[in-house]
Amino acid sequence: MGQQAVVENKPGAGTNLAAALVAGSDPDGYVMFTGTSALATTRLLYRSLPYSLSDLAPVSMICTFPLLLLVPTSSPAKSVADFIAYAKQNKGRVSYASPGVGTAPHLVGEMLKQMAGIEMTHVPYRGDAPALTDTIAGRVDLQIGGPAMLEQVRSGQVRAIGVTTGKRSPLAPELGTVAEAGFPDVNVAGFFAFFVPVKTPWAIIEKIHADTVAAVNDPAVKSKFDKIAMVPVGSTPAELAAALKAEADRWTPVIKEAKISLD
Repeated sequence: MGQQAVVENKPGAGTNLAAALVAGSDPDGYVMFTGTSALATTRLLYRSLPYSLSDLAPVSMICTFPLLLLVPTSSPAKSVADFIAYAKQNKGRVSYASPGVGTAPHLVGEMLKQMAGIEMTHVPYRGDAPALTDTIAGRVDLQIGGPAMLEQVRSGQVRAIGVTTGKRSPLAPELGTVAEAGFPDVNVAGFFAFFVPVKTPWAIIEKIHADTVAAVNDPAVKSKFDKIAMVPVGSTPAELAAALKAEADRWTPVIKEAKISLD
């Protein structure tokens, strides 16, 4: 864009604080929200929100990434099928870690429980890093988290047994999918995307979208995405809106059955 950009991190409430800040900002194109797939599930999880999803206009999906299923190196499980068999043999004694209640990894764990008919105790952490520490130490049986942990997998600190995307990830083609283990409905990818206040003029949305597409297709940017195990996308606003709806449709029955709610 030829402009200086300031990144203002607003952590808290599963991205809701940052989303609310942008939703209430002037619709002039100078304030954008880097959102995640959590936008599709927050209204399903929280009793009340300080903004509505309709307060934000989708601009472009930036990138997608698979979620990893990790086990300690001491685990007997070498694949998703192995782990499911292990969980059934150790009913009531298996735990899984996620970076927090209501996060995509948490929801994937609940989906796996429901589809595979297994019992697992959810152990929420404040992010992937502390969860990984306990996974490496064998304090939890499974961790579901982001692709940044491929570094620890490749260094032999922890074992990856699969990915959550419908097809194998080009970033880790050696890892099988949950779908290959007999659960084709498990096709989950995390994503990052740009949003702006809903009344932002369409011409500005089109420009930000075009600039995003140009950026994610730049070879230097693609190289950086590869290093953090993410796949550049650059979708249209309509495609991003459709992806959000598909996410909400996917998780509504899972959240309802697991009875997950947040204040």
